[in-house]
Amino acid sequence: MSSSPLGVVVHAPKDLRVEEVAAVAPAAGEVRIRIEAGGICGSDMHYYSHGGFGTIRIKEPMVLGHEIAGTVVELGSGVSHLALGTRVAVNPSRPCGVCKYCREGAPRQCLDMYFLGSAMRFPHAQGGFRQSLTVKAEQAVPIAETVSMGEAAMGEPLSVCLHGARQAGPLMGKRVLVTGCGPIGMLTVIVARYAGAAEIVVTDVSDFPLSIARQVGATRAINIAAEPDALEAYGADKGTFDVLFEASGHQSALVGALAALRPGAVIVQLGLGGDMTLPINVIVAKELQLRGTFRFDSEFNLAVELMNRGLIDVKPLLTATLPFREANDAFNLALDRSRAVKVQMAFT
Repeated sequence: MSSSPLGVVVHAPKDLRVEEVAAVAPAAGEVRIRIEAGGICGSDMHYYSHGGFGTIRIKEPMVLGHEIAGTVVELGSGVSHLALGTRVAVNPSRPCGVCKYCREGAPRQCLDMYFLGSAMRFPHAQGGFRQSLTVKAEQAVPIAETVSMGEAAMGEPLSVCLHGARQAGPLMGKRVLVTGCGPIGMLTVIVARYAGAAEIVVTDVSDFPLSIARQVGATRAINIAAEPDALEAYGADKGTFDVLFEASGHQSALVGALAALRPGAVIVQLGLGGDMTLPINVIVAKELQLRGTFRFDSEFNLAVELMNRGLIDVKPLLTATLPFREANDAFNLALDRSRAVKVQMAFT
């Protein structure tokens, strides 16, 4: 067995290998982290299954993963706010800080973003599914002793949902519809409940994630495949819901929900599934507000703080944790929505 650090590397569709990935000594302002937990995201599954998504394709072997947590094991010069042994969640997002969008206070739109485990740039931004990872010190956010590494690795997807909720505006007392009960949809339920939503209805086509959605705060969970007309009652008097979080990325889910939205409702599109054809007359006549949401900024630190303080509990979403050496099994389990919500790998 190799004594060098190992990582989970995708070479081509369905060609996932556990192989050596060199450790990098931290430069000034950096830290090296022993990664202990990593969650498999939808983008990771697209790289695994298809070699990419949309027009983005793998052009060289790439370490996957951006939902990660671990322990600081080496400090670069000038790092004083972290210590050896500090347990951290890792923010995978590193904006350049100097482009026009960074200067305007919108770093998630950075023109030179370095986001772990992404083939959007070449050479690719190598990811965090490895035993040793070196990042900027500000990307390492300390976690409380009460927070497990698995929970900490949920910091990134929770950040995405916190930013989505911010795009929606105040949720206190609102009636909310969430379409799609993958990890993002489920975390959105948790965030909406935390933000004071009065009612949260969720839809999906699989019973297993719907059962978890009920556990984390959904008022009603609908299997839209088994009950295709279940949303019709919410269409009375021009609609019911104040906010739609569309987390499936499917045109049918978005279009099918429009009748249930009251005039002036806000639609936050979380899911990415390609181009859609929308009934623009309905959107215009009901004065619906369609808003995009992309990644996160300060929400990462907020996500960690909420978990540190015990205000948000992500544990019900953690379906299974497999050793990283069984990465192929872990990915195949993650792809099975009848059995899994969030599958993670342990790197210890």
